[in-house]
Amino acid sequence: MAFAVSLGAHYTGACMGMPYALGAVSAWRALVVMAPLTLLGAAFASHAVERTVADRFTAHLLGVDAEIVVVGVALAVTALYNRLRVPTSTIQILVFSLAGTALGAGVGVRWGTVGVLAAIWVAAPFVAFGLGFCLTVALDRVPLVRREIDAEAPAAGARPARTSALLAGALVAVGGAASFTMGSNDVANASGALVATHTFSPLVAGTFGGTAMAVGVLSWGRPLLERVAFDIVALDRPMATAAQAVQAVVVLLAVGFGFFTSMNQALVGAMAGTGAARGRQAVHLSTLTGILRGWLLGPAAGIAVAFVVSRLVVAGGVHLR
Repeated sequence: MAFAVSLGAHYTGACMGMPYALGAVSAWRALVVMAPLTLLGAAFASHAVERTVADRFTAHLLGVDAEIVVVGVALAVTALYNRLRVPTSTIQILVFSLAGTALGAGVGVRWGTVGVLAAIWVAAPFVAFGLGFCLTVALDRVPLVRREIDAEAPAAGARPARTSALLAGALVAVGGAASFTMGSNDVANASGALVATHTFSPLVAGTFGGTAMAVGVLSWGRPLLERVAFDIVALDRPMATAAQAVQAVVVLLAVGFGFFTSMNQALVGAMAGTGAARGRQAVHLSTLTGILRGWLLGPAAGIAVAFVVSRLVVAGGVHLR
């Protein structure tokens, strides 16, 4: 539950940061929209991913004690990196915490599954880039969207109110879609262990984790929403709508096959694609560097810390298999 609460708060910016930053919705309304959609995604669209986390990464199912190590290490490492403001993926940390615990407990790791997942992690930002480019080009040919782009001076009264309202609604809608996607994609970080140990069925585990994520959104989500929203580089509403829509599509595609990938990395790839379509840089080099650093630091820390902790637990006489 603690991990799920932290996940809900952590991803408010990735889902609703751009609608809030561009004035399409207030901060509180953004969180109120996000919380129930996150719960719905976690409860009803996460089952395949939960089963993947439960039984596709290790040769044998881990016991309750081992799963406590997995989730505890993933939560601790994620919290540390958040505290240090080092960008990482909670999914990557979780998967390699699972691998490290399995190695420490003497249980085989299915590296083929890990390899497939790693390939998805690498491919997702590039797929998002291509889709973001294409969708932005398509949107720019829509007359109402074109008028929004051309209205660069709000003080001159050039922006048609009807057009702004239409695009604001579209941006909130795709932010809601991203919230649903986040629930389906990320709840397994916390609830997969409950499925693996037969504590809950996938439906109950997803509902349990989704409820905790919704609590995280509403209780601790606002500071992170505000921080992330205004750390995002300037995008107009059509670009933001395209980027957020592509993020949801790319991640949902992975979820549909029982895998999960980084919401933030898919969003950054989509943002880069929208910027390329406009002939301008939409993502700072530091952001891309942060993603590459996250690909290295998150998995390395997860597998190393989980291996050491599991070996210490085994040395203390606890049977982790």
